[in-house]
Amino acid sequence: MSTVLVVEDEATVREVVCAYLHRAGLPTHEAADGLVAVRAFPDVRPDLVVLDLMIPGIDGFEVLRRIRAIDPAVPILMLTAKAAEQDRIAGLEIGADDYVTKPFSARELVLRVQGLLRRAAGTGPGADRAGGTVREGDLVVDRDARRATLRGTDLTLTSREFDLLVHLMTHPGVVLDRDDLLRDVWGWEVGDRSTVTVHVRRLREKVEADPSHPTRISTVWGQGYRWDRIPEGYADET
Repeated sequence: MSTVLVVEDEATVREVVCAYLHRAGLPTHEAADGLVAVRAFPDVRPDLVVLDLMIPGIDGFEVLRRIRAIDPAVPILMLTAKAAEQDRIAGLEIGADDYVTKPFSARELVLRVQGLLRRAAGTGPGADRAGGTVREGDLVVDRDARRATLRGTDLTLTSREFDLLVHLMTHPGVVLDRDDLLRDVWGWEVGDRSTVTVHVRRLREKVEADPSHPTRISTVWGQGYRWDRIPEGYADET
């Protein structure tokens, strides 16, 4: 049974979120400020974190950084103010997987949580259900173990970054626009396209020898992104 760490300083919001998660069969652990959340995380070892960015103690951005240092793969759903686009982008840059804007529907939040948990387990609509290994030059992705290595070194990927990488690698040469990726990787019919842009940028930083001149994930201007196969026998060098 999956456990969710809910980090929210507003007691009413926290209680409502936890109540809806409990109804969905998801046990919760609560934290009312950032320091409590960071200290609790290693003991609780939640399967997912719901994180408000505007919390006392240390803010949500610092909590996000510290949790990512402990566990790079745990799904993190951030709560942001509706108008705070820069906050959403900053959170995604640091490593959040998804977001819900305030005010939000508790039911929508639960659906997002369940979707993230399914994708992290490799069973949701945003995850490639096929198992086995995908190889591209010196990049090896084990879909069963949800592990990726580059030149034999493990890549530190969030759950969403892993799903995005698998989706791109299994559609080589195909131009995928951001709406395609929101639907097939995020499971959203409608969403903020900047979410895709940020995740592609983060993924390039991890799989490209020179992220500013990518050879694997190409931008097709005005259309989307394309995974380009590495020629046989070729390996990127840093």
